[in-house]
Amino acid sequence: MQTIHINHPHSFVKSDFPPLVLALGFFDGVHRGHKKVIQTAMEEADRRGEKSGVMTFDPHPKEVLRKGAAIDYLTPLSKKESEIGKIGPDFLFVVHFTPEFAELTPQNFCDDYLIGLNVKHVVAGFDYSYGRLGKGTMETIEFHSRGAFSHTVVGKVDEADEKISSTRIRETIRSGELYETKKLLGRNYETSGTVVHGEKRGRTIGFPTANVDKDQAYLIPKPGVYAVELGSDGQWLKGMCNIGFKPTFNEKAPDKPAVEIHLFDFTGDLYGKKVLIRWHERIRSEKAFSGVDELIAQLKADEGCVRDFFAKIKEI
Repeated sequence: MQTIHINHPHSFVKSDFPPLVLALGFFDGVHRGHKKVIQTAMEEADRRGEKSGVMTFDPHPKEVLRKGAAIDYLTPLSKKESEIGKIGPDFLFVVHFTPEFAELTPQNFCDDYLIGLNVKHVVAGFDYSYGRLGKGTMETIEFHSRGAFSHTVVGKVDEADEKISSTRIRETIRSGELYETKKLLGRNYETSGTVVHGEKRGRTIGFPTANVDKDQAYLIPKPGVYAVELGSDGQWLKGMCNIGFKPTFNEKAPDKPAVEIHLFDFTGDLYGKKVLIRWHERIRSEKAFSGVDELIAQLKADEGCVRDFFAKIKEI
C-alpha cells in the first residue's frame, strides 16, 4: 500500500494516478463497518481491473471546526494506516484537514479530490457526507460527479440490531465493556505508549509494574483492573493492568490516571521502550484499601482471575 499525504490546495493531476476505485471515510477505529466499505471498494476495483484506494482525513474535523477540541482516537493516524494496510488497498490518501479545506463546496471537493485524482468509482457508507457543512451526501454525489465517476453506497453494519459506529465503540471502552469493543471492532482494542519510570512501589510488595505513558491521543478504558497483553520486541506478554489514581496511596487524585501493568513470568528491563497494550477483559473497579496487606491480598486474587481468563481463551 502506498500512502500519499495531501495538503490543500494540492497540485496533483489525473495522470499522476491510475484509474481508481476509492473508499471514502474518516475510518477512526477501522471497525467492521469501515472494513466492509474498504473491502467493497477493493472488490469493485478487482471487477473493473482498476486500482483500489482509501481516502481519510487528519486531524479529526472536530479538532479543526471546534478550534482545538481534544479528540480521543481509537486509531491515531499511524495505527489507522497500519490497520488499513492489513486490509490491502493499493493506495491510502491522507488529506490534511484544515479550515480552508473545510470550506470546499461539495462540488469543489468532488472536482478536486475525486475527479482530479482520477477516481472512476466511489464507495462510502450510507451516512457519509462531504463538502462545507457536510452538505454533500450519498444522495447528491451522482449530481456532483459530473458523470465522471459512478458510486456504491454501503448500508449500515449492525451488531445486536444497532449500527456499528466509532461513537458506539468509544462508549464501550469508556464503560470498560471490552468484550463488546472486540465484537464491534472485529479485533481486540490496542493502544500504544512508552514505558516510563513510576513510583516503583509495586516492586516493594511483590508486584512490579511497567508504567506506560500513552504517546498518542488514544482513548483509555475507564479506571479498573484489566486482563491485558503487552507487545514488546515482537512478543506478547500476558499480565494485569491497573488504570487509576491509586487511592490507597494518594489523598489527592492525580491529574490523569496511571496505566500500570504487572507482567506474569517476566524478568527484564522495558524502560524507554515503545509498547502496545492489547486490552482483553475488565476484572474489577478501582478501590481504596485499608492498608498494604489488604492490597496485596487483592492483587493476588486479581492475578488468579486474569490467569484463569487467559487459560480459558487458550482452550477455546
